[in-house]
Amino acid sequence: MSVSHELLDVVDENDNIIAVKTRGEIHAECLMHRAVHILVFNSAGELFLQKRSLSKDEQPGKWDSSAAGHVDSGESYDDCARREIEEELGIKVGRPLESLFKLQASELTGYEHCMVYRYQHDGPMVLHPEEIDDGNWISESAMDQRVASEDPDLTASVCLIWTEYRALR
Repeated sequence: MSVSHELLDVVDENDNIIAVKTRGEIHAECLMHRAVHILVFNSAGELFLQKRSLSKDEQPGKWDSSAAGHVDSGESYDDCARREIEEELGIKVGRPLESLFKLQASELTGYEHCMVYRYQHDGPMVLHPEEIDDGNWISESAMDQRVASEDPDLTASVCLIWTEYRALR
């Protein structure tokens, strides 16, 4: 099945499921749906950023959270987070991911209710070649500077997530 034909749950403003549609339909109609973002930190406190593949249909070539993805129809946020971190980074999760916060669906999130997780991992990682073109570790202070300067090479969602993450700390 192609990516645009993946089945996702359509949700309302309270994140209640109201329908099931394809990813393509959901994006074309700007319908609310679910996604996860995982922030992977190493033991030195650096954040791993992934550079989205140039073949991605949304924000190709931009730097994004460590791993992210849509929650499939019928899938939980937690199950999706475990699946995405393994699919995109090759990390076999041995302990639960730490749930940090949830962002409400809005235009800034691409109409996604986003559950954000944290995980510590020093490597190695195996980057999914169809999803990710590159990856790098970045210090928290360097990330603060990139977000504050509205770096156009960062996705809007990672800037929003980072701002919320730093506000919690």
